[in-house]
Amino acid sequence: MKTIQYYFSPMSPWTYLGHERLMDIARHHGAAIEPKPTNLGKIFPASGGLPLKKRAPQRQAYRLRELERWSRYLTLPLNLHPKFFPVDDTDAALMITATLAKGDVQAALVLSGKLLRAVWVEEKDIADAGTLMQVANEAGLDGAALYSARDAGMALYEQYTQEAARLQVFGAPWYVYKGEPFWGQDRLDFLDRALAD
Repeated sequence: MKTIQYYFSPMSPWTYLGHERLMDIARHHGAAIEPKPTNLGKIFPASGGLPLKKRAPQRQAYRLRELERWSRYLTLPLNLHPKFFPVDDTDAALMITATLAKGDVQAALVLSGKLLRAVWVEEKDIADAGTLMQVANEAGLDGAALYSARDAGMALYEQYTQEAARLQVFGAPWYVYKGEPFWGQDRLDFLDRALAD
């Protein structure tokens, strides 16, 4: 079966913009997705990247322009200045990896999409325990149980981050198909073509 490795952060706006399109592309090609939440805080320094607040003002300004363009183009709602961004997304990522540790990939993908939407559309704080449990409940999971068991996802979270570093990932979202990397939701058309070959 065709398999797409999907490295991402649950608070990345670019991941949010591409998440549902990735799901659609995978369905269209009968491909499986391996979601791999990654600690970008470790990836950025290793690749020479900078956290948003440390980037030059002109880069920050252009990022906002591009987010607005893509939001309009894709007709996806997106708050350019969400109330809770950036935040520590570790617990959110661990809830996803804890779901994956149970073998439920589809639930992990649904949860990922809802967490991304929580940040970029719903003005929710995904560093807050109550919010995380609520979002998990909305994804059809037992939010309280999953939050309590989130440490069960730590080994996978660390594994995916190490994998990402080994694969020279330097941003999110990052897709890998047959060993070929595709950085950013604006490369989904190329991933689509690769899957069609």
